[in-house]
Amino acid sequence: MVERSEIAPGLKISRIITGLWQIADMEKDGKILDLEETAKGMIPYCDAGFTSFDMADHYGSAEDIAGIFRKKQLSTKPVQLLTKWVPKPGQKTRKDVKSAVELALERMQSNAIDLMQFHAWHYSAPNWLDCLFWLQELKEEGLIHNIGLTNFDTAHLRIALTSGIDIVSNQISYSLIDQRAKNNMTEICKEFDVKILAFGILAGGFLSEKWIGAPEPSIKNLVTWSQMKYKRFIDISGGWGKFQMLLKTLQKIAVKHNVLISNIAMKYILDKPSVGGIIIGARLGERDYINKNLKVFDIKLDETDETEINKIQNQFDPIKGDCGDEYRKAPILTATGDLTHHLESLSTPYKPIKMSNKRVRINSGTIWEDSASYSRAVRKGKYIAVSGTTSSHGKRLIGKNDPIAQTHFVVDKIEGAIESLGGTIENVIRTRIYVKNIKDWEAIAQVHGERFKDILPANTLVKAGLVGTEYLVEIEADAILN
Repeated sequence: MVERSEIAPGLKISRIITGLWQIADMEKDGKILDLEETAKGMIPYCDAGFTSFDMADHYGSAEDIAGIFRKKQLSTKPVQLLTKWVPKPGQKTRKDVKSAVELALERMQSNAIDLMQFHAWHYSAPNWLDCLFWLQELKEEGLIHNIGLTNFDTAHLRIALTSGIDIVSNQISYSLIDQRAKNNMTEICKEFDVKILAFGILAGGFLSEKWIGAPEPSIKNLVTWSQMKYKRFIDISGGWGKFQMLLKTLQKIAVKHNVLISNIAMKYILDKPSVGGIIIGARLGERDYINKNLKVFDIKLDETDETEINKIQNQFDPIKGDCGDEYRKAPILTATGDLTHHLESLSTPYKPIKMSNKRVRINSGTIWEDSASYSRAVRKGKYIAVSGTTSSHGKRLIGKNDPIAQTHFVVDKIEGAIESLGGTIENVIRTRIYVKNIKDWEAIAQVHGERFKDILPANTLVKAGLVGTEYLVEIEADAILN
C-alpha cells in the first residue's frame, strides 16, 4: 500500500512522487516524444497508487503530457500534478507571473494548479518576494490551489512565511549524501508546518547495486544530466572511495531486509521529520520501477540500521551551506558545474544614478527616501555608504514581527545596494546595528554572524528607539571596493 501525505488541506499526495525531469533528458537532442503515447506511461503508476507527479516549465513536454493524462482521464484514480516556475534571472512583473501561470494551466489543461513551486535565483534583488506576493494573489483568484518553493534556503523560506505567503512545501536536495536539510531546514518546517519534498534521493542512480566496486566514472563520460550532477555531490562529499563504503553498508542492510539499496536510501529519507514525500525520477513506460518502489513501504529500519548508516555518514565531508546554495554560490553542483548561461540576464537589484559630484547613488523604492531626501546607498570612488536600512519593501513590511526574518531581509537589501554600485558584500568593512527590543539582540546578532562570518566587519550594536513601531532592527554599512 502506497503511503499518502496531506501536505495542504485538500492536497493529499503519494509519499513517493514520480519525477518527470527525465522527459527533458529524453528530449535534449531535439527529439519530441509522442505526447499521447507517453501519457499512457503514467497509467501503471497511478494504478499502483503512485498518483502524484512532479514537473516544471523546463522539463521538456512534461506539463503537456501530464495535461493529456488528466484531461483524458487515463486513470480512475485522482492525480496530483505538481509543477514549478523557474524563471530566467532578472526583474519580473506581475504580468510575467500571470503569464507563467496561464502557460502552465494551458499545458496541463486545467483550471487551477494543484501546487505551483517557485524558484528564485538571487535573493539580494527583492523582486523574488514580489513574485511570491503576485503568486499569492493568483492563489486568491483561484488559479493556484497551493504555493510551494523549490531550492529555498532556511532564511528566505522564513522571510516568505513571516511576510504572509501561504507556503506549504519546499522542494530540496536531501539524501544519504546531502544532509543539509536535517537541521535548520527541518526545524523551520516543523515550526511553520511546511513539508519537505526531497529530491536527489538516489543520487542520479548511483545509489544502487550497479555501482558497487565499479571504477570511478568521469563526469564527461556520464550519460544523463542527473548522473553528471550527482557525481559532483559525491566528489565534494568525500570522493569515490568513501562512496563505495556507503554502498557496501547499504548493501548489507538491504540484504538483511531482502530489498534493494535504492529502497533503503528512499526509506531513510522518508522517515525523516517534515518529509512529506520523496521524488523519484522515472522514464515513463519502464514499469520495473513500480514494483521495486512499492517495497519501500514494507521496510522498518531498526536502531542498528540507523547506527550503521550514521557511522558511515560521519566519515563524509558535510556539504557546506544551506539548502539550494548549489544554485547560487560556489561550489555550483549542477550537471555542468556552471550557471553562467543562467545568470547572463541577471541585472543589478537597483538602478545606479550618476550625480554631478562624481558620486553614484541608488534608491530602493521605500517611501522615506524621497520625502526625507536621502539615498539607500552612495558610492564615491571606492567607498560605499549604505543608509540605515529596515525591512521595508515599497509599502510592505517584510518579516512582520520576526526579528530573524527582518534581519535577513535587511542584509539582503544592503547586499543588493552594494552590488548595484559595483561591489559585493565581501567589501563591507563596518556595520552598525540598531535594535528596538533588547530581548531580540541575540537573535539579530546571530543572523549578522551567519551572514558576515567570512567577512568579519567592525560592528556596533545598540538599543535604539526606531521610527515605526513595526521595525525591530535597522542596519547601516560601509564598504570599500578592492
